[in-house]
Amino acid sequence: MTSILTRRAVVTALGAGAALASSRGARAAASAKGIYPVATCSYMVVFAAQGLGYFKDEGLDSRLVQGGSGVKTREIIASGQGDFALADFVHPMLLTNKGRPCKALTAVDRIAAGLQFMIRADLYAQGLTDLAKFVAWKRPDGRKPLIGVSSIGGTTHVWATYFMEQLGYDGAVTWLGVGNVDTMLGSLKTRQVDILINTYSLVGEVESQGYGKLLYDGSDPRNWDQVIGGTVPVTVNYCLQSRIDRDPAMVQAWTNAVLRAAQWVDRHAPEEIYGAIEPFVGSTSRESNLIEIRATKAVGNPAGTIDQAAFDRGAKVWFREMTGVQKLQLSEVYAASFAQKAAAKYPA
Repeated sequence: MTSILTRRAVVTALGAGAALASSRGARAAASAKGIYPVATCSYMVVFAAQGLGYFKDEGLDSRLVQGGSGVKTREIIASGQGDFALADFVHPMLLTNKGRPCKALTAVDRIAAGLQFMIRADLYAQGLTDLAKFVAWKRPDGRKPLIGVSSIGGTTHVWATYFMEQLGYDGAVTWLGVGNVDTMLGSLKTRQVDILINTYSLVGEVESQGYGKLLYDGSDPRNWDQVIGGTVPVTVNYCLQSRIDRDPAMVQAWTNAVLRAAQWVDRHAPEEIYGAIEPFVGSTSRESNLIEIRATKAVGNPAGTIDQAAFDRGAKVWFREMTGVQKLQLSEVYAASFAQKAAAKYPA
């Protein structure tokens, strides 16, 4: 507990130090709150923007708050208790569908980096060594196997269910939302779920502690291309349209900082990235986080832009019955001008 409190204190100190305008002549400091789902390196771009002082450089007194899941992050943004979010593209789409127009500002990746299927070690030892064998298995009480994700409707759930559908396993399992990093790991360790799907850092934890094994990696380019067929803007930096209308200068400042951080991540080694974001990802070990940083960096989108072809590839995942998202055009959920202006200010 002492370690956790100390890390949180460091994060608070990083946010509190952003009150002064930068020497670059940025606009007067304005308070801005960013929400992210869970404390994993999947969201390292916004962690780097905070830790390296890029929000401060843009004249923002910034604070980052963990939402607890992608769904909870969306709810916080919808309620006006947060200004910006970094989460799956499906969330601003759902808000737009529900009469809360929302726009993506930048995309931070090109593949979903957190589609690692981790099976209980005891089940793997019993011979459940691939997905086909797993879905054919039944729990001792006769129920379908249980798969845990951070939240129902969040990034992992959206993409993993599509993978299961395309692989022919739709309806063969039961899905459970199991929360943040600590509770996700606990659910697999205590056998409350049979598979946990999340990021490489969690794979490192469960394998090093001996209670889980990597069974299937949906983020592996071979598996991804087989199912999806190319790059997709999975995780986006977004805000409500009302925020854009009310304060476009703040939106531009936030976008500038996030894009600059994405470029910095692209140019730096995993060890340097970990040094910048460590206060935000303290629930998992350094070794596990470095594994995830390497994988997330490999699928990063330092340009931040979203093109029509990539959006169309994602459409088959987003616009289906399971998600409840009604079809939208790219222009309805993407404010391209902010990324374009940020790129002009900070050319790669």
